[in-house]
Amino acid sequence: MVERGDESLVHTLKKVAAVLKQSEIPFALGGSFAVYAHGGHSSEHDVDFLIREADVEQSLEALVAAGFVAERPPEDWLVKVFDDGRMVDLIHRPIETPVTEETFADTVIRPVDAIHMPVLSATQLMVHKLLSFSQHYCDFARGLPLARSLREQIDWERVRKETQHSPYAEAFLVLLDRLEVVPAAGTQPGEGTS
Repeated sequence: MVERGDESLVHTLKKVAAVLKQSEIPFALGGSFAVYAHGGHSSEHDVDFLIREADVEQSLEALVAAGFVAERPPEDWLVKVFDDGRMVDLIHRPIETPVTEETFADTVIRPVDAIHMPVLSATQLMVHKLLSFSQHYCDFARGLPLARSLREQIDWERVRKETQHSPYAEAFLVLLDRLEVVPAAGTQPGEGTS
């Protein structure tokens, strides 16, 4: 459930989604509110939308026309808009991978406070979280609520395959196995870990 302090963020999220829908700009809800949309527990308090890089300018124009303030941060993988100080990230290259039609195909339509919108799949959310871990940022406490609350919706074999090149993801998956959050690689759901 969204905490009371996040209610204004939900209102902002709905406004952004409505503008993008009306402008016929493809998007997907990501980040902590996507976890919330899937019924999971979210420990972060921000709004992330994924859009294609080719749609950045049109998105900013439409959102500025709707009263948002745009910002182009030094990072070249996103732009930001603000609604009375509430920040929304419009990400076009998460985890160094461009947003494509395949990204949008890996979504589920979910209601977010009565507005239906495409939300990144639980599996893709987990992949993004694991691939965000690096030598500079490796806070497993941020990934545990996602893994625990959405574990039944996540294709863990796919997560293992898509993150196999990351030692940080591997360590996190070992931790999940040891905590009995998910079955070890190669075991079926319901099988014990011995």
